[in-house]
Amino acid sequence: MRIPFMKMSGSGNDFILIDHRKPILSEDRMKKFARKVCRRKVSVGADGLILVEESKKADFKWRFFNADGARQRCVAMGDDAWLALPI
Repeated sequence: MRIPFMKMSGSGNDFILIDHRKPILSEDRMKKFARKVCRRKVSVGADGLILVEESKKADFKWRFFNADGARQRCVAMGDDAWLALPI
């Protein structure tokens, strides 16, 4: 399956950004997907994955995953990168 993405750098860290407002990944596959795409030399490689999603309270929300698949509430360096995503 092809998944459109952007790879962005913010404050020395790099992130894979995916417009996930129309869900591509199921909830149970997100952590494993993050681990796979963030692996350097064998995949895209990045410090983390950011999924931009629909929100009922705001224009959008995002989910951050570390390269090991762990979910993070917020990643300060990722803020620089997602700001460039054309929403």
